[in-house]
Amino acid sequence: MIWLIGFIVVLLVGVAIWLVVLGLRESLGEDPLQARLAEYAERGEQATLEEIELSQPFMERVVYPAAQSFGQLAQRFTPQNAITETQLQLERANAPRWLVPTLFLSSRFIVGVLFVALILLVFTLSPSNTIFSLRSLLLTVLMAVIGFFMPTLLLKRRISRRQREILNSMPDALDLLTICVEAGLGFDAALKKVVQKWQNELSHGFARVLQEVQLGKLRREALRDMSKRFGVREMDSFIAAVIQSEQMGVSMAHVLRVQSDAMRIKRRQRAEENAQKAPVKMLIPLAFLIFPTIMIILLGPALLQIMRTTVSGGLF
Repeated sequence: MIWLIGFIVVLLVGVAIWLVVLGLRESLGEDPLQARLAEYAERGEQATLEEIELSQPFMERVVYPAAQSFGQLAQRFTPQNAITETQLQLERANAPRWLVPTLFLSSRFIVGVLFVALILLVFTLSPSNTIFSLRSLLLTVLMAVIGFFMPTLLLKRRISRRQREILNSMPDALDLLTICVEAGLGFDAALKKVVQKWQNELSHGFARVLQEVQLGKLRREALRDMSKRFGVREMDSFIAAVIQSEQMGVSMAHVLRVQSDAMRIKRRQRAEENAQKAPVKMLIPLAFLIFPTIMIILLGPALLQIMRTTVSGGLF
């Protein structure tokens, strides 16, 4: 009975999340009723509004309006600060566009419910009836907490991995920018060369900057937005130096040369730091995995010989 209730709860929450997703997607598109009216107008046919509405598919007549209501309701009860912060985190993780902040926040609850339903299913199928014990209750609460925070942990892990990739590719990109600017190219043309040379997170960010500049956005604003999306301190200092050199009339080639040298030095320092951390990280597997195995291999035959000698001496 418990697993049935859990399955029903998971099904209802899943349907609600699906409606929220559809509602958020449809809120960004055109109205299907208006599209159908335009279609009838192009054909020159005369039809009432009721006939046009009934001629629409079931998804457009019932499911999509309900989904829009769920999506608007979810946005209404979500704090604006949480939506803004989540949107920034999703941009830093380079999440797909359909993953909106409301959907991500809702996924934390659905994953928690799924984890609880899973542990209840395990307790139900277990031979011992321990589903109402204190240990089972604590384990259920623990699984709910893990499921609630798991999407956030996965998002932060993806952000850190993307930031590490950007940080590692910055020195080479700045070297190419410096060479291009010193050869006589403008800063935008140098960015285009970097985009053509590599296909990584940094080059994708530069490509977006170029697109925003072509659409009429100021270059310094596009660069600041890129720095905000990346969330890397080294990128913040680089963008600040570029904007300052542009405003004060300092040579861009000189600024890029200084920044590329500094980035190269920082990359070498990070490599040395990781090398210093390696012995400490190796201590745990050495102490708990490798050393016990070596002791068994070295002392095992001696212990067996001692046991044989003791047993034979005791018999005789």
